[in-house]
Amino acid sequence: MKVLIVSVNRSRQPGAVLPYGACVAAQAAVAGGHETRLLDLMFEKHPEQAVERACRGFRPDVAGFSLRNIDNNDMRNPVSYTAEAAGLIAAARRACGARVVLGGAAAAVMPQALLSRTRADWCVLGDAAAAFPRFLSALASGAAPLSVPGVCTIAGGVFSANPPDFTTSAGAGLFPEFGRWVNLRAYARQMAAVPLKTKFGCPFGCVYCTYPAGEGGGYRLCAPETVVRAVHKLAAAGVRDIEFVDNVFNSPYAHAMQLCGLLAQNPAGTRFHTMELNPEFTDAPLLTAMQRAGFAGIGITAESADDGVLAALGKNYGSAHLHRAARAVEEHKLPCMWMFLLGGPGETRATVRRTLAFARNRVRASDTVFFNAGIRLYPGTPLEAAARLEGSLTMPREEMLEPVFYLSPGVEKKWLLETLAAATRENMNFIASDTLALPFLSGLYGLAHFAGVRQPLWKHTGTIRRILTGLGVRA
Repeated sequence: MKVLIVSVNRSRQPGAVLPYGACVAAQAAVAGGHETRLLDLMFEKHPEQAVERACRGFRPDVAGFSLRNIDNNDMRNPVSYTAEAAGLIAAARRACGARVVLGGAAAAVMPQALLSRTRADWCVLGDAAAAFPRFLSALASGAAPLSVPGVCTIAGGVFSANPPDFTTSAGAGLFPEFGRWVNLRAYARQMAAVPLKTKFGCPFGCVYCTYPAGEGGGYRLCAPETVVRAVHKLAAAGVRDIEFVDNVFNSPYAHAMQLCGLLAQNPAGTRFHTMELNPEFTDAPLLTAMQRAGFAGIGITAESADDGVLAALGKNYGSAHLHRAARAVEEHKLPCMWMFLLGGPGETRATVRRTLAFARNRVRASDTVFFNAGIRLYPGTPLEAAARLEGSLTMPREEMLEPVFYLSPGVEKKWLLETLAAATRENMNFIASDTLALPFLSGLYGLAHFAGVRQPLWKHTGTIRRILTGLGVRA
């Protein structure tokens, strides 16, 4: 068949993100014997017209729409992406008679609601490299698509789903030929790293997380040797920055250490990044190994510095792990971004102050601290159940496509936002979601690339904020 993959994401706040999942799906379709094209809408000024042109010119049998996010996950300035996705699908309907299928990370979160909102024919969940070609084969042969694990649909007003198969191995399908599908130079000009995964699945029990729905609750590891070969292939194609986008990079610890060792033994001339270090597994030996491997920036998902809040969030670590990680960071030269999530279950004014004190006293002034306020609520998560029990969430699940957030009854929204604003004014290395929403950030990335600044740009947060503040710009 003729298959058109459309990468829907156009958000460049704070920067452009290369469409990993769409590239995997496109590569899988080709491997299944289908003539395939990928339309990346990231840099399209008129996305609906681009979809119509692609559909009229290519005349696909199947149009797959890859949805990265449902919304921007910002309680202060929420932006939903589902209406835009529905408009793009309507444009495809106008231009051709292709059957429309949804996929991507967002699709796994609320498939029924997304199918209803976008009027797509099918939704494919799970690993695109395994599930998508099986779905296409079913369509091509006239078999029932619902016989394929991970496929769901709405027929006659009734939602039907075949659960995803989370037993497939994490192999070569993880590493598509990105240069075949997207404009790597355009992403490089926006200082966007090429994404790679080293595993599927997440065994942790964070109360707000949707990863298990999309990848399963157990690890499926890719052999480190295979990852290294993919890195060298990208380096040969001119890629200089690679970001490991695993749900958690440093778990299992031994897997991360083995990969770092092999990368150090077989240098490819690339810089590595990851924003997903779990504090429990962040120690001096790991950071030494990452530094030797060629990492240029790391992120630690700390969430809170209060043990009670961390326990209520379902975290596998406590504040002692944060302090140990901070000591390890101090001993190394790796730029680090610490990420905190304020307003979760059990949060109070005292716990917020405790987290802010940790950020002031334990994080290096040269490092960056990001704070998010409020937690996006998703159906099927423990936090959704807790919010309904508290009475803070009453809307039906099908309406939760529109951004809805949890905020602890122990902390007032106005006080939290004012306290956070004061902290960011006093500390130039602190940022919050309002900073990431600044409209000129995309241009700043382009300017930094032109000036020869190396990734990650966020390591210059303090300097950039001081300059902007001096110019009278609130950042």
